[in-house]
Amino acid sequence: MSQQVVISGVGVWHPKESITNEELVESYNAYVDAFNHKHADEIAAGDVTAMPYSSAEFIEKASGIKRRYIYQKDGALDINRMKPKIAPRADEELSHQAEIAVEAAKLALDAANVSAQDVDAVIVSCAYTQRAYPAIAIEVQEALGIEGFGFDMLVACSAATFGMHRAYEMLCAGNAKRVLVINPELVSPQINYTDRDSHFIFGDVATATVLELADTAKGEHVYDVLSTKALTKFSSNIRSNFGYMTRAEDVDPYGPDKLFHQAGRKVFKEVCPLAAEHIETHLASHDIAPEGVRRWWLHQANINMNTLICKRLLGREASQEEAPIVLDEYANTASAGSVIAFGLNHKDLVSGDVGVLCSFGAGYSIGSLVIKKR
Repeated sequence: MSQQVVISGVGVWHPKESITNEELVESYNAYVDAFNHKHADEIAAGDVTAMPYSSAEFIEKASGIKRRYIYQKDGALDINRMKPKIAPRADEELSHQAEIAVEAAKLALDAANVSAQDVDAVIVSCAYTQRAYPAIAIEVQEALGIEGFGFDMLVACSAATFGMHRAYEMLCAGNAKRVLVINPELVSPQINYTDRDSHFIFGDVATATVLELADTAKGEHVYDVLSTKALTKFSSNIRSNFGYMTRAEDVDPYGPDKLFHQAGRKVFKEVCPLAAEHIETHLASHDIAPEGVRRWWLHQANINMNTLICKRLLGREASQEEAPIVLDEYANTASAGSVIAFGLNHKDLVSGDVGVLCSFGAGYSIGSLVIKKR
């Protein structure tokens, strides 16, 4: 590589509407009442398991989440529906996911002080895309008026960092001079709002970053990408099985196994040491000790995971300044979490400060970038 790759702009967009833990629990517990009443005889006979109640306190203690943004609140709290009500759009209209991607892209481009016409490639990298094809990235490219090419990537909660990895490699190879990586995480349609252990986890958001060569960067806050690192290890402990095969399998395409579900305790036990070791190894390749990192922008899945990972790396709990937590407001936003933490907590860094962007999730997959403020 003859030229330095940098992150020159970041954008964070969220919907106007949100749902608090209290609102979510009120709806969920009302659904539980209705379910248990309807199946009272089967529950008494032992043929059906009674649904358990939840509480706002349980959610916050288990996850650190207090609220979450949602693209369309209507329907999500209706116990006769328990899913957001999103109006379909015609093929010639901008899709819902492309719409939020464009909003985040504009913010990132503005931060980088460049226009859409200055971009060569668009990567839309997220946990879900609302269709198989045409690619959301190509739709976004068209909406913004970008020449060049675009493509989608699906790497669950590591999609944002993996997308930045691809941008980094494209820039190193000379295949592009400026790349726009967008993470439109429209995850609320895949939430099982009737599952006590997962209905509270996700929120909707869109983030975007601009990566380019250092000699063209014009943003106010620019970060050298020292290197990228990725790891995958197969596990079924986090799954979402919805897909085109359900049509041929003669099964319920919207059954519980087709929505997000996980074995939370197993995920916690297995991912935390994997992520800590991954980050430590990545830093060691630059002869940087964890104590030399000014800021940790970690995946925002669960506050207890982040606390444990930081303890393993630093030997103590990290402060909010060192490892910002945005879970309380945004909830788990799939791949976008670490980018939100970065976007909202980077402008105070000074030249030479080192930071780590790291995401981890289904796959298992872990992606990281070691970056330094210019």
